[in-house]
Amino acid sequence: MTKLAGCELCELAAPEVWQGEKFSVIIVDDANYPGFCRVIWREHVREMSELSREDRLQLNEAVYQVELAVREVMQPLKVNVASLGNVVPHLHWHIIPRYADDAHFPAPVWTQAARQTDEAILAARRALLPGLAAAIEKRFKQ
Repeated sequence: MTKLAGCELCELAAPEVWQGEKFSVIIVDDANYPGFCRVIWREHVREMSELSREDRLQLNEAVYQVELAVREVMQPLKVNVASLGNVVPHLHWHIIPRYADDAHFPAPVWTQAARQTDEAILAARRALLPGLAAAIEKRFKQ
């Protein structure tokens, strides 16, 4: 498996919710976005087009399964799914639950915040994270 020295996703230190042969799933430690997940391709590649058809289908299915788990547990208004890689050019997908009261809604989470979400609401969403981890694990153990 190809790894690139200095790549933060090749040298991932975050606890993984799911670790498969080809990809990992993590819940991002983001205080403003509880339930923000990443599906990270384990081999260092920059683009989807570098994967075989079989690997692309497997990655797409993984993103789909994580989105379903996020919807089931976090009950967001919307889910954003994005693969940018401009800052970290290692293939990964962001799965982000969005709510009308989140700091950036309806803009992307990487823009200037429009408001501050009430801390009690964020705490209630953070309390769902163990259930989200369990839902993700269940989907990949099948």
